[in-house]
Amino acid sequence: MKGCDDYEERIPDVFPVGSMPIMRVEPQRARFPCCLVWTPLPIVSWLAPFIGHMGICQEDGTILDFAGSYFVNVNNFAFGATARYVQLSTQQCCFPPHLSGHKCKHGFRHAELGTAMSWDNALQSCTNHFQHKTYNLFTCNCHSFVANCLNRLAYQGSISWNVVNVCVLIILKGRWVNKMAIARSFSPFVVVFCIGLLVAGWSFVVGMCVFSLLLVGWFVLGSYFSKNLVDC
Repeated sequence: MKGCDDYEERIPDVFPVGSMPIMRVEPQRARFPCCLVWTPLPIVSWLAPFIGHMGICQEDGTILDFAGSYFVNVNNFAFGATARYVQLSTQQCCFPPHLSGHKCKHGFRHAELGTAMSWDNALQSCTNHFQHKTYNLFTCNCHSFVANCLNRLAYQGSISWNVVNVCVLIILKGRWVNKMAIARSFSPFVVVFCIGLLVAGWSFVVGMCVFSLLLVGWFVLGSYFSKNLVDC
């Protein structure tokens, strides 16, 4: 009789929705099936550690992330290994076989955004869309890509995902890969904070707070009050 390892190797990478449970998360292999993933950004995360780089994963755990103009990374997460992740349920997505078959309440609006027959189908159509997009940290970034994917999936019945609520989702529900990931995410911030405090005093701390508030304010403004500012 063959062992469990042999059996696991025979399991296909992608399953039709509902046919089998989601594959397990394997951080050591960088496999995060149906997950949102996060890693700190150089410089930006040193000043605002809650801001980082995000991606979304296929059913087999392959990471997709919008890493530059006209370019979506496949299985090569930009800015380093995954530090934090949250696994999502395909049961909370809407995969309508036709316009009247929507599980979500949005129907026609969901169809306009782009519906899909499966999780991977939604991610592929979003990838095709963003391969014609210009990257901009403030207007069209990795969070925009993830939000667009979730809108195509109508995850949790919503087509109102944006750069703010996907960030809040990973902050509130994200799990750290390991203790080293926590240290890698926060140690540069602590070092910069201490050096800045010693050299410039409390004015540096005030500057960091203002930077964070301006950054958050911009994305809140662009996501909820002037939706043409931030793409998703």
